[in-house]
Amino acid sequence: MTPSLMPNRRTALAACAAAALVAIAGPAAAQGAWPTKPVRIVVPFAAGGTTDILARALAPELSKAFGQQFIVDNRGGAGGNVGTDIVAKAPNDGYTLLMGTVGTHGINRALYPSLPFDPIKDFVPVTLVAAVPNVLELNVNRARELNINTVADLTKYLKSNPGKLNMASSGSGTSIHLAGELYKSMTGTFMTHIPYRGSGPALLDLVGGTADLMFDNLPSSMAQIKAGKLKPLAVTSAKRSPALPDVPTVEEAGGPALKGYEASSWFGLLAPTGTPPDIVNRIQQEVAKSLGTPAMQEKLLAQGAIPSGNTPAEFTQLIAREHVKWARVVKASGAKVD
Repeated sequence: MTPSLMPNRRTALAACAAAALVAIAGPAAAQGAWPTKPVRIVVPFAAGGTTDILARALAPELSKAFGQQFIVDNRGGAGGNVGTDIVAKAPNDGYTLLMGTVGTHGINRALYPSLPFDPIKDFVPVTLVAAVPNVLELNVNRARELNINTVADLTKYLKSNPGKLNMASSGSGTSIHLAGELYKSMTGTFMTHIPYRGSGPALLDLVGGTADLMFDNLPSSMAQIKAGKLKPLAVTSAKRSPALPDVPTVEEAGGPALKGYEASSWFGLLAPTGTPPDIVNRIQQEVAKSLGTPAMQEKLLAQGAIPSGNTPAEFTQLIAREHVKWARVVKASGAKVD
């Protein structure tokens, strides 16, 4: 081989080596470049509820962190199952996420006779965004008309007037629905359940007087409570909420029949199974960073939400525990899908 041919050969060998590296590292390189286009966060409920509020608080923070738009896409229906199924069947490339809930990933598998997705096998937990209590609240005029000022007053009225009040919810199988069913089973009372496609439309009817009461997630109801349009009787958590310190828990206000009552909610990001772990971890880290800022802490705590940002492993363990807990609640309450 003549010296004049050496550079050409070296160039060719270098080119071959580079091509081999690209072929081997192609998937990793693609993952490292993520995101190169907008990312969709599917909210499986209508706009205006807590799931939507949290997603819209988080989306701009993630947009800034990753330099691509994170877009909230509301796909309500069937207690969150419609939107959840969309994400379960989406490509696992990191461009479709779900703002899941205790309903979609803790309750629905026990409540629905069949689901088009498996909440465990079809999803990778990314991070818990926030936990919130529900709040038992009445239309303020209805409460005044019936002289219902406490949980004990409500229970007494319902025992004497079964079926006279209706109970709105964000959909069959949601924590809002199950909180009401648990109350009914423990007190031996009956209310007609009216499921909506999310807390937003349910609240409109509650404030307007079409619906009588609701066990809503606290953040979505906070503005109406502060405006005096809804009367809060109790929160459904084991402890009082710092956002409503003067409002007792259901257990505190409900008497012996409601001892041990607790039905809180949570919300977190999930991705389709097979989403690359480095993408999952990057999202979790940025969510945790955002939720740790004073501005976001203040914003969420003022609405009654407790920020989290835990690891994928911790969120996975939480979901496993919640499946067991809510299966017991569904069975004990006799709750059924309407």
